[in-house]
Amino acid sequence: MTGTPEECVRWLFSQDKEKKFTIKEYRESRSLNANSYCWVLLGKIADEVGATKEEIYRDYIKHKGIYKIITMATEAVSTFKKVWEDRGLGWICDTSETKIAGLTDVIAYYGTSSYNTKQMANFIDYVVQECINLGIETKSKEEIDSLLESW
Repeated sequence: MTGTPEECVRWLFSQDKEKKFTIKEYRESRSLNANSYCWVLLGKIADEVGATKEEIYRDYIKHKGIYKIITMATEAVSTFKKVWEDRGLGWICDTSETKIAGLTDVIAYYGTSSYNTKQMANFIDYVVQECINLGIETKSKEEIDSLLESW
């Protein structure tokens, strides 16, 4: 069911009381074409610089990605990193010592699978700019905008 909160509540109250439901905010899904194009470009960059597209992706996540700095007990860091990084290829953790004994700052980068449309568009723009810097041909701005608009 998709609709206004009022419509959803009315619909929910009209259902059998024995049923169970999950409610979550609706988000537009990303275009597979834009996501696929991003990976094509990452592959071209990887070929140009002698790396894998996965290495390039992870590097770009650290340069242009979304992250959060979390201060935690040093002994909790390894468990947090394991859980965080098991979410996917772009879910990366770096650490930095704090000035307080027993605490560590964890820089937790989010994978692009969690990005909203604007965040992903910014990431793709960054990848396109890196291609241009390396002399790699990309689609025209209009074509890229069209891919991004289809989200």
